[in-house]
Amino acid sequence: MASSQEYLQFVLEQLSDLEEINYRAMMGEYIIYYRSKIIGGIYDDRLLVKPIKSAISYMPTVTYELPYDGAKEMLLVEEVDSKEFLAGLFNAMYAEL
Repeated sequence: MASSQEYLQFVLEQLSDLEEINYRAMMGEYIIYYRSKIIGGIYDDRLLVKPIKSAISYMPTVTYELPYDGAKEMLLVEEVDSKEFLAGLFNAMYAEL
C-alpha cells in the first residue's frame, strides 16, 4: 500500500518548525531529509526513522517495524501529533547522522 499525499502533508506540517525539511517520492513512499541527511521516511502512512542510538534514547517507547519487505527495521514514530516532540527527535538525531 502506498502512502497518501494527505499523510505526507500532515507530517510536513508537523515538521514545519524545522528548517531544511525535504522529501523525495520513491515508489509510492517518501524519503524524508533533514538538512540534506536522510532521517527516515513515510511508509504505508507511518513515519519511520533510522534506528540510531539518539532516536532510541529519545523515544519513550521503541517499536521496530519494516518499511517494506526485505528492508531493515526502522523505528515507528508514534507521537506524530506533537510538533515539539518531532523537532526534538530530528534535532537529536541530526548530530549522529
